[in-house]
Amino acid sequence: MGKLSRHQHPNGLEYLQVESALCQARIFFQGAQIDSFIPTGKAPLLWVSDADDYSPGNGIRGGIPVCWPWFGMDGRDGFPQHGFARTREWQLLSHEWQGEVLALAFGLEIQETDRRFWPHDTQVELHFLLGESLTVSLINRNLGQEPVRITQALHSYFPITDINALRATGFAGARYIEFGEGPYAQDGDEVHFDRETDRVYTQLGPVQQLHTTDGTIEVSREHSHSAVLWNPWIDKSKRLARFNDEDYLTMVCLEAANVLEDALELAPGERHCLTTRIRWC
Repeated sequence: MGKLSRHQHPNGLEYLQVESALCQARIFFQGAQIDSFIPTGKAPLLWVSDADDYSPGNGIRGGIPVCWPWFGMDGRDGFPQHGFARTREWQLLSHEWQGEVLALAFGLEIQETDRRFWPHDTQVELHFLLGESLTVSLINRNLGQEPVRITQALHSYFPITDINALRATGFAGARYIEFGEGPYAQDGDEVHFDRETDRVYTQLGPVQQLHTTDGTIEVSREHSHSAVLWNPWIDKSKRLARFNDEDYLTMVCLEAANVLEDALELAPGERHCLTTRIRWC
């Protein structure tokens, strides 16, 4: 059995540190955000900008921020981009060692200050399985008497050596919207990067691969037919907060999602589980 311990970052954020024979990981209570996952004997599977200062109230620029209960801009005045879950304190609900694999469950209690954004009676949890691979599940339940619409994403940042050499595969047959335009049909199975890329894919198969010079990262999804592929490239990198000008060279986001026509429409009493699994092939 491994070790699970609680610590505090110098800037005040509290986190859980996981040490086992299979992996090392770190998960912050703010946003239930995992920022580090390192399988034993392998390279890290998540990326974080070293420009991020881990200040309370800001989502960490890297790891897997949780975009909930909406993805992107809501459009209403004062509504935060990508929802409010990534900047709120989550509670640890349970932890269980299954041999050397650790199962963790976090829950978010909706505060009265957030009711103006989200007046619905819902329950949201985030579950982790930490072993040789990383599995993250975002679970929604509609506890109310009316249908609820949710868009969401697990905004995963991945480390790469050089964006110019990256090949992303597994996109054949999909459609995408880019910079609000489209939809376009994906041309072939592969995506290469030579400019800013901000694509929301739909009708997408359940498994994609990121072929880096350090190896191949496999990203799979369950109960999701949509995903976001993002790299800010040169100009946008200079405008992003907590992001170095050249960080675009060493990261890419491939995000399991429920967006556009894949948005959730939860009937009263209905439950939905969005899952992503990440591993080195």
